[in-house]
Amino acid sequence: MTDTFLSVSDLGVRFRTEDGPVQAVDGLSFTLRRGRTLAIVGESGSGKSVTSLAVLGLHDPARTTLTGSVTLDGQELLGAGEATLRGLRGSRMAMVFQDALTALSPYYTVGEQIAESFRRHTGANRREAKARAVELLGRVGIPSPARRAEDYPHQFSGGMRQRAMIACALVCDPELLIADEPTTALDVTVQAQILDLLGDLQREFGTAIILITHDLGVVAGNAHDALVMYAGRCVEQGSVEEVLTAPQHPYTSGLMSSVPRLTGDVDVPLTPVRGNPPSLLGGLPPGCAFRPRCDHARDRCGEDLPQLTGAGGRHAACHFPLVAHENTPEDTVGPTDQLESTR
Repeated sequence: MTDTFLSVSDLGVRFRTEDGPVQAVDGLSFTLRRGRTLAIVGESGSGKSVTSLAVLGLHDPARTTLTGSVTLDGQELLGAGEATLRGLRGSRMAMVFQDALTALSPYYTVGEQIAESFRRHTGANRREAKARAVELLGRVGIPSPARRAEDYPHQFSGGMRQRAMIACALVCDPELLIADEPTTALDVTVQAQILDLLGDLQREFGTAIILITHDLGVVAGNAHDALVMYAGRCVEQGSVEEVLTAPQHPYTSGLMSSVPRLTGDVDVPLTPVRGNPPSLLGGLPPGCAFRPRCDHARDRCGEDLPQLTGAGGRHAACHFPLVAHENTPEDTVGPTDQLESTR
């Protein structure tokens, strides 16, 4: 249960567009073990969802170039045929998409959609598949599952649709679950229920989870490890405690400073990261992509691309990483408070 289950090495995702090439992911590497949750965080457009779709083999090959390596339990996924990937999707790896209303078909009942996945991967008959769908709906906390299985997605609330999406993803007991912003547009009570559900299922089945989010509070309370992305690259990674209590990259520190604290002085002003992420169209300029927004930038940052350096799973891509004394208690904000409150 401690061996690497998913390995991503030097992943590159390049799109061909009418306006030119877009390098959406560049040189991304990480590993994930069974029973662990890796949170991938960053602003919109940083490459989080693009990475997850590359792992599942869901990019259009006619307009996408994939490089590097993605292995699932030792099996190479990049370059694998569609038949191979289709056999793995749903059975060994699955995804909870960001918007359940658009991910679920409006033409079929929720029960039919869950049952279809089970039939396709196991060869079960209709009766067995329907029973499995009802079982999963009950397991994810939907009341009266036999009756609700006959309803259509629009008849479910936002939280219930998200639970139904999780049921769809888990119907074949996948070993890898990717949850892309699973709590988007949900109120905080439903968010907590959904995240608790993922945690319960992970403990029950030993599932490896990739949690894609921009919410550092969610990361603090629900992940073991964190990977911070900026402009398609990893800028920092390590255990959640290390990354949130002692960020080494100015971007990570900036993300934390823009989150309200849960305890302490409520009058402390938020300090959002200034500026906007760079355009990935046509490639990035030399040096560090974060340089125009960084308060710690120096001449070297505009000349040399910083590489990930570190040891023991703790890495940062910065020529002048923040040191421990710069991360004072006054800089410790909401996510760290939540990290402590979950222990």
